[in-house]
Amino acid sequence: MSPSTEAESLFTPRNFAAFLLVSLIWGGTWLVIRDQIASVPANWSIAYRFVVAAAGMFALAALRREPLMLTRGGLRWALLLGLFQFTLNFAFVYQAEAHITSGLVAVMFALLVVPNAVLGRILLRQPITGAFVLGSGIAAVGVSLLFAHEWRSSPATLAEVLLGAGLALCGILSASAANITQAMDGAKRQPFLALLAWSMVVGVIINAGLALATAGPPQFDARPSYTLGILYLGLAGSVVTFPLYYGLVRKVGAGQAAYSSVIVPVVAMALSTLFEGFVWGPLPAAGAVITLVGMVVAMRGRANAPPRRATPEP
Repeated sequence: MSPSTEAESLFTPRNFAAFLLVSLIWGGTWLVIRDQIASVPANWSIAYRFVVAAAGMFALAALRREPLMLTRGGLRWALLLGLFQFTLNFAFVYQAEAHITSGLVAVMFALLVVPNAVLGRILLRQPITGAFVLGSGIAAVGVSLLFAHEWRSSPATLAEVLLGAGLALCGILSASAANITQAMDGAKRQPFLALLAWSMVVGVIINAGLALATAGPPQFDARPSYTLGILYLGLAGSVVTFPLYYGLVRKVGAGQAAYSSVIVPVVAMALSTLFEGFVWGPLPAAGAVITLVGMVVAMRGRANAPPRRATPEP
């Protein structure tokens, strides 16, 4: 069976509900990650998260009676996705939050739409429309205002801010590489949940190896908040969201799906208002509004979606 090339709209009820759920859940992960890095080396926290996430993903696949094993050639796609998404992306994010605020990292990740669209154009031949460019430009202005506010209010030195921003940028590029990897034909021929589950297993192995090499034997924080944070990040932040998000990437395109990363910093800042005393002055308020306007403009000029998932290879 050949894959269909029919595109879907992000604004269908099912797709938009998935988009909102992913944005809301991931908007809450930044505060949890901030707590995780306070007491345990980042790579160990990431490894624990994906132990929970991989177990949950296999359980979800079994519950839905989907294959648990990869088909021919699947291991290399699991290795790539595990490296880009579940190792490098999260390692850079956790390290970035050790230098700059979680809100600033979340704001920077709104720029994920740019490499997603560029790589989608180069590797997946997805056209970039004028409206997408305009909307991305508008959103970038809004993100810049949010960035300026976070920078001005951060107690970090300029060197720390620049280092944190550089690490966050590396995380953005890693996430974008993962987005495009799973949207390529070879990855799309794999059982969807099995690919995610085995990619997470790869992430656990690599992160645990890095943690052993750099931080020594396993460390764990006995605080209930740490354990609950691992469960939230592993189950809600991974098992629930990654199938929904990557499903959107395959249906509506990497550029549009990445606009969850425009909503996420707004959600993160709203939560920061409740739990960290973030104050909404004119600058961040204007930034949030401009960012949302840019998202709407870009989505109205969306590019063609990549082909729907092909039937798995025998």
